[in-house]
Amino acid sequence: MDISDSADTSDSAHISGTATDGTDTTATDFTARPASALPAASLRLLRAAGFASNFDRFCITPMLLLIGSQLGVSLPTVMLAASGYFLFYGLMQPVWGLASDRMGRVAVMRFSLAGAAVAALCSVIAPNAPTLIVARAAAGALFAASIAASITYVGDTVPAAVRQRPLSELMTAFALGTAVATVVAGALAHYVSWRLVFALPGLFAAYLAMALRRLPEPVREPAGSMLAPIRVVLRSRWQWFVMAIAMLEGAVLLGFLTYLAPALEAQGASATLAGAVSALYGVGSMSAAQMVKRLVGRWTPTWLIVTGGVQMALAFGLAATSRSVPALVVTALLLGGGWSFMHSTIQSWATGLSPTARATGVAMFGLALYVGSALASTLAAAPAEHHAYHGLFLTAAALTVPLTLTAAVGRARYRG
Repeated sequence: MDISDSADTSDSAHISGTATDGTDTTATDFTARPASALPAASLRLLRAAGFASNFDRFCITPMLLLIGSQLGVSLPTVMLAASGYFLFYGLMQPVWGLASDRMGRVAVMRFSLAGAAVAALCSVIAPNAPTLIVARAAAGALFAASIAASITYVGDTVPAAVRQRPLSELMTAFALGTAVATVVAGALAHYVSWRLVFALPGLFAAYLAMALRRLPEPVREPAGSMLAPIRVVLRSRWQWFVMAIAMLEGAVLLGFLTYLAPALEAQGASATLAGAVSALYGVGSMSAAQMVKRLVGRWTPTWLIVTGGVQMALAFGLAATSRSVPALVVTALLLGGGWSFMHSTIQSWATGLSPTARATGVAMFGLALYVGSALASTLAAAPAEHHAYHGLFLTAAALTVPLTLTAAVGRARYRG
């Protein structure tokens, strides 16, 4: 399977920089490796950065009702902390992409993670809902750099034909961050304090800001003028098409996924149980990511997308039918599987659309994804406040159909 049919001349395994022991790490160390290889140490650091970002992004989900009750605000109000996070996470994608194309992938990750640690501390000490909303929005803006930069790093260093394999490894780490966040957040919020939950990714971000100095910087194309990467990206019709798919995908999956835990809590479940069930989304994603790695080269991208879409439609259809614990357990597992099959395929496609401005292209893809997520989660807050989860999840199931058909047909027609 050709993940990106374009001739991506910038897909090299060359890395520039100096190791911490003073030895030169340019070109030769990486070209001596197999074409598809990414050093294990580098991949671990990239996975850790993505893990921290996803932990922080998803930890609030099982705590929404608890935070609202303790701060004395309604669900739509506290949902602004989640929606604001998603919105600024998306809006900052092109900013970090431009910075990454000019300053380097690693430099941007280290700077943003240092700032994210401060924003997490502000979330911990927030005395009221408005302060918490602002702090979470700032955290979203700063954690936004990690996942896009990690994906871009893989795009810079791994050939397009085998790129989805290390991307699947990243998706596994991202899913693990989601799973651990929802389990840990639900339990800690219930038995200790929701404030402690926000401290964990902050501390991890502070550590990674220092640890990432060991990650060598990939060679990239000269950035040119400040807006040159934006012009390159926006001239591509396929970039616009994939961004439209990403926005719908973000709305359908990430936006409605936010309400899985509140739907269970509305049935009388504790935050701990709701978090544990939501965490199965990460379990499903991790398991499916291992399957996707084995299927790359055997299945076409179109079939991977369709397989993911079918899982998502079945998941939301089941959740619309029943909000019992067994039903939502299956829903979470299927949604995780759908994410790994569909999103990793579309994400891999996005990394090859604008190779001379790869970070900006991936960032614009992320912008569309997370803006779609923020819009959907905000619009769904009012129905969720009235426990109208049947219609909410039924809408998600219906939207999955055009998402899957459009993405599958577009990927089948794409020739680079």
